[in-house]
Amino acid sequence: MDEIRLGTEKTLVIASGRAHPELADEIAKELGTELLPISAYDFANGEIYVRSSESVRGKDVFLLQSHPFPLNNWLMEQLIMIDSMKRASAKRITVVSPFYPYARQDKKGRGREPISARLVADLYKASGADRIMSVDLHTDQIQGFFDGPVDHLFAIPLLADYIRGTVADDEVTVVSPDTGRVRVAERWAERLGGAPLAFVHKTRDLTQPNKAESKQVVGEIEGRTCVLIDDMIDTGGTIAGAVKILKDAGAKDVIIAATHPVFSGPAAERLANSGAREVVVTNTLPIPEEKRFENLTVLSIAPIVARAIKEVFTDGSVTSLFDGHA
Repeated sequence: MDEIRLGTEKTLVIASGRAHPELADEIAKELGTELLPISAYDFANGEIYVRSSESVRGKDVFLLQSHPFPLNNWLMEQLIMIDSMKRASAKRITVVSPFYPYARQDKKGRGREPISARLVADLYKASGADRIMSVDLHTDQIQGFFDGPVDHLFAIPLLADYIRGTVADDEVTVVSPDTGRVRVAERWAERLGGAPLAFVHKTRDLTQPNKAESKQVVGEIEGRTCVLIDDMIDTGGTIAGAVKILKDAGAKDVIIAATHPVFSGPAAERLANSGAREVVVTNTLPIPEEKRFENLTVLSIAPIVARAIKEVFTDGSVTSLFDGHA
């Protein structure tokens, strides 16, 4: 009887939702491949239909979706795509969500509140995801919400190395917008040659969304170039207020650096008029032309995501991409 040999080679597939096709194209190009052809459209009542135009049976699928406004639509599309891949017998499905949806709702601040970040992880799992990959989660604890591997990627190397090319290390002070981001600020300071740290004290009304008031800066920043860091910029009110406080306290210059440009409502106008020398972000989220302004710099996260995808696909180490800080 002739021996039957079964192929054991893995096949990498990159698929994308409709939220941020430019980033998906960049990632596919970095990997030297093409995106899986997907048919996707909305029915008249808003229901979403998706179907892969090619077989994914037995393949290792990396399913990319960004989550700009309207976030709920894009999240639902992603869940439906995961379900379709699972039912099409994909061997493994890795959710690639550069901007993790509902990340700010990661704990109960008051009674009867949901933990929506956990709910999203449960939805990913229920729809058929085996693994999650995301960039600069709002809090590290979100990694524990998913029952499976979570690859937490960092934009600090990309952002900090860009800033090192524009200002000398000995002129920089890293500033956290609040006490909750001090640990991240320490990583920034290490990347910027041991730069000193400062933070802006602020208060927040838990009953009002997107409402925080910057109070005062703690740390020596007079005559320094302040790198004001955060994971995301939503309406821009907090970060613009922090720029004013730093300027009033004697900062020579302020550079804003953030990973996720949510840019809701008046954010672009606030940032453009904040007095910051430059606003540096990545392209984890698409930025429409009307929300771009003169001193905005957008760096591509595609090389980092592509390298992480390659490491996961080849059973390599994602942690090695970030000098062990992962």
